[in-house]
Order: sequence, then C-alpha cells, then structure tokens
Amino acid sequence: MKVLVTGGAGFIGSHIVDQCIAAGYQVCIIDDLSTGKTEQIHPNAVFYELGITSNEIYDVFAEEKPDFLIHHAAQSSVPASLKDAVGDAQTNIVGTVNLLEAARMNGVRKVIYASSAAVYGEPQYMGVDEDHPKQPLSPYGISKYVPEFYLRTYYHLYGMRYTAFRYANVYGERQDPKGEGGVVSIFVDRAVEGKELVVFGDGQQTRDFIYVEDVARANVMALTAGDNQIMNISTNEKTSVNRLIELLNQAAGTSLPVRYAEPREGDILHSYLDNAKAKERLGWQPRYSLEQGLEKTLRFYQTKS
Repeated sequence: MKVLVTGGAGFIGSHIVDQCIAAGYQVCIIDDLSTGKTEQIHPNAVFYELGITSNEIYDVFAEEKPDFLIHHAAQSSVPASLKDAVGDAQTNIVGTVNLLEAARMNGVRKVIYASSAAVYGEPQYMGVDEDHPKQPLSPYGISKYVPEFYLRTYYHLYGMRYTAFRYANVYGERQDPKGEGGVVSIFVDRAVEGKELVVFGDGQQTRDFIYVEDVARANVMALTAGDNQIMNISTNEKTSVNRLIELLNQAAGTSLPVRYAEPREGDILHSYLDNAKAKERLGWQPRYSLEQGLEKTLRFYQTKS
C-alpha cells in the first residue's frame, strides 16, 4: 500500500513519513521545500519537489498511483495570511482542491487532511469540541476550514473517504524555532542557548500542547480507521505558559530569566481541545505527557547546538 504525503519534508509531515515507513507502507513525498528541509526527507521515500498548486501534481499521482493521500503541505503562518490573504487562499484552498482532483482522477481511496484549531476562533467554552461554533479570526483559519467542506463533498460525489484533524498546539523535534515556530520550540531553543524567555502577557494564558509523535500516530491510524470524521487531536489539558517555563527549567536544569511584555493583539487567552471523539472513533489517545515530550524535544535541540 502506498501513501503520498504532502509537506513530508516539514515538521509534522516528516514524522508522519517516518511512522508510515515503519508501519510498512510505501511512501512518496511532495514538498516545495519553502519550509521543509532536505535533511528531513526519509531516505526510503520517493521525493518530488513541487508546490501543491502545480499542474505537475497530476503527473505525480498518475505515476505513483497512491492508495492514500496525507495532506500537510500548507501556508501555516497567521501573520503571513494577514499580509497576503490571496496567497494564503491560493495555497491552502486552491492547492487542496488541486490535490483532491488529482486524487479523484487516480483512484485514491482516502484523504487525511491537517486542519487546525484556528477554525474555532475565540473559544466560547472549554474544552472546545468539534461542534463548537466556527468563527476563525484570520484568513489562515478560514483557509484551513474551507477544505473540510470539499472533503465532505468529494466523499458524497465520488465516494472518496476522508479524515480531517484539527490540531491543538503541536510541538516536538524538527519544529523550526526561527521560522513560524510555536512557543515550545522557541523556548527550548532559547533554553539551549541560555537566553532570556519573552512572554507576551502575564503568562497565565493557557494552551493545549500535543507532542508531534502523537500527532503522527493519529495520521497513520486514520489510514484504516475514523472514516469521514473530523476530529480534534489534543491532550484535552490546559497548561499555562508559566507552567511550561517551570517544566522546561526542570528538564533543562536551568533557571532562565523571563521578561513579560505587552500581550499581542489577537492572541487567545485560554484554549484546550476536547479529544473524546478521536478516542472513540479512531481508538487514539496521546501517549506522551508534556514533561516527556519536552525532554525529548530538549534533547533534540541540544544535540543540534
């Protein structure tokens, strides 16, 4: 069985590729390397350097004839979507439709799609479940939400099954702290360098931090389960930024200085996602605590420094 992974040279995608190959799948990758890295491409995967809006996508699908498509290639920066909403929509919406058309024409059995908690907007209650109102606050949130409708439509029209995942705050090895990195990768990077941590706000704001290996495992499980479902992938736990710093200091054996700055406009104060549906429909649950994931992430950055 063959899996085509878009964004397979990127942070989450490369972990998915690793786990697919370990599970015995053949894997091919499409990635334009705008944020992905060549050193993260699995040596046993076939690699195509392409953007997902390219017409050459159709040639790749015709050549490889994948059974499954795992779609993680995206414009993933909220600030970039505010600066260039057209470009954001071109990649995230038009690019996804381009892939779905290529998949439909070449007999792909199922699509696994990376959506985002950004579709929910400001939480109206905790934990946020899949039925929570969808009120995205950025073009990025909109452009991750719209493909969910296409997935449903392609299933009803053509019988192409799907699973869509709305991720909480994913962290772990290979996340780029210098680019559009999450708070964990930025903090770990600064901890390795012994630098001051900057917190926007009072540090009491909370997030749901999910380790990348747990996210990748959900994708592999979705190849054979969870058909035609949209599910949160999360820990169902809230952790404050201040608590994150405490755990990081414990793992690193440090006592890093912290500077509190003005809150950033548009930042959500509190959020965590309910993961009951993924547990029920997919048989998945997170295996790594935040302490365990932080230790693994920290070791990765320490070996790179």
